[in-house]
Amino acid sequence: MKAVDQRLVRRDHALIQLLDPPFDKSNLNPGYIKGYIPGVRENGGQYTHGAIWVVMAFAALGDSQRAWELLAMINPINHTRSLEEVTTYKVEPYVVAADVYALTPHTGRGGWTWYTGSAAWMYRLIVESLLGLRLDVDKLRFAPCLPVDWKEFKIHYRYRETVYHIAILCPHAGNGETSVTVDGVEQHDKTIPLIDDRQEHSVEVRISDAPG
Repeated sequence: MKAVDQRLVRRDHALIQLLDPPFDKSNLNPGYIKGYIPGVRENGGQYTHGAIWVVMAFAALGDSQRAWELLAMINPINHTRSLEEVTTYKVEPYVVAADVYALTPHTGRGGWTWYTGSAAWMYRLIVESLLGLRLDVDKLRFAPCLPVDWKEFKIHYRYRETVYHIAILCPHAGNGETSVTVDGVEQHDKTIPLIDDRQEHSVEVRISDAPG
């Protein structure tokens, strides 16, 4: 993963390349991606599916600092904070672009917006890998990977016609033991049971410091 960060993460242009160099001069034939010009889509550009999987991998490793840094890089809203960035990116900042060019003079330009695959993976990255919310049939589990300065956050989760107001508390940026209470009752399996009783429920998830 360190080699990926050093070679494929382009912090100067806020993109994560799928591969480098592109397939344009070698005799190797990787398939259809060679049909794209060098630096575009899978042929050496940022293919956003892959970029998101990189961030997921750092979250799975517990490297919250790098995971959140890379999320900020590929977050479309952060490509349009200035007029210069807008004229470079050239696509909507409120949807996920499936690819970002890595070829001069178009480096940093987005393409294939409104592509549901990339948007779905971005949603899973944020909700599951980073905020740690996992649905297991009729239960919710939490295994977040949070920035060190986050002390708490809330999720309002609707299960059919029932709403769970969930407060996640991590006062010391802990990643150790987790305790869960639902309507004041501790859940020994550390999960939130989902019952569609059309009531509102109050949940507290507390994450303590890891041992040592």
